[in-house]
Amino acid sequence: MMKCVIIDDEPLAVDLIKEFVSKIDSLELVNTFNNAIDAISIINQSNVDLIFLDIEMPHFSGIDFINAIDKKPLIIFTTAYSDYAVEGFNLGAVDYLVKPIPFHRFLKSVIRAQQIFSPQNTAATTTLISAPEIEQDFMFVRAEYENVKLNFADILYIEGLKDYVKIYTTDSKYTLTLISLIKLENLLSSKGFARVHRSYIINIKHVKSIQKNKAVIADKRIPISESYKNSFFERINL
Repeated sequence: MMKCVIIDDEPLAVDLIKEFVSKIDSLELVNTFNNAIDAISIINQSNVDLIFLDIEMPHFSGIDFINAIDKKPLIIFTTAYSDYAVEGFNLGAVDYLVKPIPFHRFLKSVIRAQQIFSPQNTAATTTLISAPEIEQDFMFVRAEYENVKLNFADILYIEGLKDYVKIYTTDSKYTLTLISLIKLENLLSSKGFARVHRSYIINIKHVKSIQKNKAVIADKRIPISESYKNSFFERINL
């Protein structure tokens, strides 16, 4: 059993990791913290084996925290940004998870930590591998200063705008977030979404009709480019 702690200033991120930890029998959650300073004395005084640690936190970052503690448990960094990946691994991190974190990727990190923590304990590793993966029907995306939860079923389509994307939902609103269409395509292709244009990903279940080279969703006519046309039409049996 590995005793773990979560340190993250975003309550939604803490809740998600808590949910993931609860699914793995080989993890015991000791405590959660919304800032790294409060966690220093606890980590130094207790036997914590693993920390899920956010890097970007106000006033005192995850990297500051690593440099401040006497005991060095295993660290899995969690962050909305990939900029610190190299620095994270240079600090000896087990892994580096970029939000929104899918469960299968979280599980892979925990297995890696378990193998480092107890390389001879093959039974524990087997338990981790067989932990049930619950199909996730939502994702979190970074929007301004918070992580916003979006249910896949509520997403109509996604429009690429250079470095940003607009994710349009059934409530007639959109969420603007800094992420690539390619990353979203890889995440959503198995969730009923299809890339139909270099600038668009659509939710197939919300398509009302196909008009020549356009897919109609709500009141929007989304272009279907020649490079994506065949694969999309094959997918919808057209």
